[in-house]
Amino acid sequence: MEHIRCLIIGSGPAGYTAAIYAGRANLSPVLYEGIQPGGQLTITTEVENFPGYPEGVAGPDLMEDLRKQAERFGTNIRSAIAMQADLSASPYKITFDDGNTVEADTVIIATGATAKYLGLDDEKKYAGMGVSACATCDGFFYRKKTVAVVGGGDTACEEAIYLAGLASKVYLIVRKPFLRASKIMQERVADNPKIEVLFEHNAEGLFGENGVEGVHLVKRLGEPDEQHYDLAIDGFFLAIGHKPNSDIFKPWVKTDETGYIITEGDSPRTGIPGVFAAGDVADPHYRQAITAAGSGCKAAIEAERYLAARKL
Repeated sequence: MEHIRCLIIGSGPAGYTAAIYAGRANLSPVLYEGIQPGGQLTITTEVENFPGYPEGVAGPDLMEDLRKQAERFGTNIRSAIAMQADLSASPYKITFDDGNTVEADTVIIATGATAKYLGLDDEKKYAGMGVSACATCDGFFYRKKTVAVVGGGDTACEEAIYLAGLASKVYLIVRKPFLRASKIMQERVADNPKIEVLFEHNAEGLFGENGVEGVHLVKRLGEPDEQHYDLAIDGFFLAIGHKPNSDIFKPWVKTDETGYIITEGDSPRTGIPGVFAAGDVADPHYRQAITAAGSGCKAAIEAERYLAARKL
């Protein structure tokens, strides 16, 4: 069985940054790209809020730069998906879908989180062309435009309020006759003149020539007074949650009710010695490329200190 000093699972900003730091510390890191090489940014057209790119950068180009930097410092990057984990004792064993099982002295879990979508074909059709699952990432492109946010929880309300600071009009599409959000968030939405809540509405599809120009809506689906109509919008934001890619680690590490890995304080430590979590898989709050990169840095530094203390 192959023995690895530092194993990194995931290839988003957290995984690649961890690899850069681990490589410079001579840990000979091995990074497995996972189910989406490059992470969520590979389906983002323009990134304007990552430091060092004053003119902005295409998401795939940013991830390619990070990959090259990780490789420059000796990271061994492999294409496979982690399928099974045994974190019961060190060295830890991870099995991949290519049939290989490796054992590692340290493991950095950087598997990310996957945004939940409605399942409409048009969501894929207009990906990067008006459909987004991150208002903080993409809201800037919709200044003085009309957008819609789908969801009725705190996240949806937060996204709608954020977008209201940029857009001229925000529709909040809620399938239930009420908001699930906390009372304070409901009040903030109600008090914002730019936000209009569309209760008992479902999105059926999107339309537009070179990008999103509108949404097909149905009001009171399945009721006698069911109504179908089109609403003109420029951007369509999903805010119905994220699913952390943590399932194979749940028997070993602590997670919250959604599946986000719980770490110790501000550190990336999971509670299992030598196992660290970085990026969106452990971050239900910010989910930004720069915060993921920072947590990847911390995870690699912790891994280096762990190995040095044990002379591994």
